[in-house]
Amino acid sequence: MWKNFFFFSGSQRAGIILLVFLIVISSIINYYLPRCSDDVSFFADSVYVAEFEDFKKSLVSLDSLREKHRFESFEKRYNSYYKEKNKEQACKLFPFDPNVLDSTGFVALGLKPYVVSNILKYRKKGGKFRDKESFSRVYGIPEEKYRKLEAYISISSGDFQAADVNPVHDDRDNAITIVELNSADTTGLMQIKGIGKGYARSIIRFRQQTGGFISVEQLREVYGMTPENFEKIKPFCTVNLALVSQINVNTASVDKLRAHPYLNFYQARQIYELRRKKGKLAGVSDLKGLSELNDSVLLKIKPYLKFE
Repeated sequence: MWKNFFFFSGSQRAGIILLVFLIVISSIINYYLPRCSDDVSFFADSVYVAEFEDFKKSLVSLDSLREKHRFESFEKRYNSYYKEKNKEQACKLFPFDPNVLDSTGFVALGLKPYVVSNILKYRKKGGKFRDKESFSRVYGIPEEKYRKLEAYISISSGDFQAADVNPVHDDRDNAITIVELNSADTTGLMQIKGIGKGYARSIIRFRQQTGGFISVEQLREVYGMTPENFEKIKPFCTVNLALVSQINVNTASVDKLRAHPYLNFYQARQIYELRRKKGKLAGVSDLKGLSELNDSVLLKIKPYLKFE
């Protein structure tokens, strides 16, 4: 019986051998598979880490490039600014007569070649500069540059032709023009003999800053206005008070008040604080107790204030 129990036929032996083989193969696979998986995972992680490090390096490179670009851009602007500044400072100003100075002299004063050409062409046609203001009307001379040269202009006396650079004849010599200062543009202002482009721009700038002219006498406060020129143009100017812009004290902010040339920050702040504490103000008389506002300041600013 026991012999029969341990006896296997050929097909049974083959099956047992196959089964043992499969068990061995399965064990081997189970033993090596986790290690391979770990290796693959480690390999993948290594690749990702390497790529991430490269990416970070690229970001650093981009930041460096941006920083370099900003520096080069700043350096370029810096060098350009100081190049012009040094060029300006290199121009040594000296007294000159624009009716006789040659091209070399004009260039030495810092005038650009095309401006020098305009001056020489004008003189070649017989034109002469009668006064300093006429020289300011040369096409191409910036107002700032003219202001620097103005003190050095010395025109010899004599009979001159029309002072304007462009026309040979100045119609203003024969016409009497009355100009309203609060509405005239630069062209209108230049109809008055003695007012060139530079003065016209200064007058309009003053008008915009203050809100308008309340008196012709305020022309004395315009930038660059000389007593002689004021007396010359005064008879041809008038003022319309209805065109003056006023600041509503009961609604204006500190910034709005301080923007007026006749008020500083401390005065504006006192007015604002008074309104905040007292409420609606009735008139200029309410401002008389403020320490920062004396009678002369109140007198000047009064026409530009309203209390609504």
